[in-house]
Amino acid sequence: MLQSLGRKSAIWSERIIPDAFVFAVILSAVIFLLGIVVADKTPVEMVGYWYDGFWNFLGFSMQMVLILLTGYVLAQSPPIRAVIQRLAGQPKTSRQAILLIAVVTIFAGFINWGLGLVIGAILAIAVSLSAKQRGIRVHFPLAVAAGYLALSIHSAGFSSTAPLIVNTDNHFLFQQIGRIPFTETVLTSWNFLAVLAYIIVVPLLLVFLSPPEDEVREVGDFHESKPTEEGLDGEPAATLVKKLENSRLITALVVLPGLYYISSYFYDRGFDLNINIVNFTFLIIGLALYQRPLLYIKAITAASSSAAGIVVQFPFYAGILGMMSLSGLIEVFSGGMVAVSTQYTFPILAFFSAALVNFFVPSAGGQWAVQGPILLQAGEALNVPVGVTIMAHQYGDQLTNMLQPFWALPLLGLTGLKARDILGYTALTMIPALVIFGLPLLILPYIW
Repeated sequence: MLQSLGRKSAIWSERIIPDAFVFAVILSAVIFLLGIVVADKTPVEMVGYWYDGFWNFLGFSMQMVLILLTGYVLAQSPPIRAVIQRLAGQPKTSRQAILLIAVVTIFAGFINWGLGLVIGAILAIAVSLSAKQRGIRVHFPLAVAAGYLALSIHSAGFSSTAPLIVNTDNHFLFQQIGRIPFTETVLTSWNFLAVLAYIIVVPLLLVFLSPPEDEVREVGDFHESKPTEEGLDGEPAATLVKKLENSRLITALVVLPGLYYISSYFYDRGFDLNINIVNFTFLIIGLALYQRPLLYIKAITAASSSAAGIVVQFPFYAGILGMMSLSGLIEVFSGGMVAVSTQYTFPILAFFSAALVNFFVPSAGGQWAVQGPILLQAGEALNVPVGVTIMAHQYGDQLTNMLQPFWALPLLGLTGLKARDILGYTALTMIPALVIFGLPLLILPYIW
């Protein structure tokens, strides 16, 4: 039955879900019209909001480009590639391959979303290639869907945006709620139970969604972008320029201070991962493994085409966020949900509210900045614990990532797939996620 469901969902996805760029343009048009009809703004005002927000993701876009390129190139270095290939060679069946990718990706995503995003993409490619070489037919779109699961669990993990923000002194809501420790959000027993249930249920679901043998599309059926290994073993020419370009000393001038900073960072802050330190670590370790500057640049250049989707599409999502926040649409969506809430229904309605807003504003930080104050104020009025309100928002934030191609763009760039190739499968993971993360929000009001 699950196999048939997976097949139907994949067919449905391929038929109605457009390219990720077209998807972003359609969402922009929808929000533009909603701003006029619902928020009572003029078309001129909405265009202004769109432009004002258009460039707000430039820094974040660069972070995402770097995590894609530095992470993938790091994985293509000979030492790391050997480790990944050994891991990729472990599955003996196609179902074991999907299970391995899903479980490793979820664990990595729980630790850090950026880490999980890169590991999921790389492992999906490596496992699929290894399986094909050994005569095991793995459905590549399903493998890539399994490699996307980091973004379905990250908001319940150690890199969860809102819990990290409110656990910081003088955060933007400090006057309203003070400092909320991790023990009241991510480190609660009910969150860990939900995460454990998710780790058990969702990988098994994907395993049984594998299509029949005659419908399997292997990794060789798609174009994948792979950094070249040309020059890794070649001798550099004996000119001064070539010597500098291939000098291990030049690399050491960057690697040594970089390693010092990384070690100092973790010594002072513990296992405090964020996108910047992950990018920096990938960069420094990658340079150390490639040893020669020119070889590293060649690898980056070969992989750079996979970042095209991020460069073009992220500004459109920034424009959507601009229209949503500046027009007041987020307040309308959130306020409408909480206006009909009671103490017992507020957590689950906040969950659905965040899931809806995330579909249009997939930036967790941007969404929390505009939606967080509204939810916290309503929750306080209904005597809902702050930690529950925060996690209800985070659960909703991660739920619709499985229908929103925004976060999948780096993954799609590396694998050569389209959003429609994987969203049919990831959409089905929302069903158990809805139950697993929604159930605590229904039960908790009767406990506190």
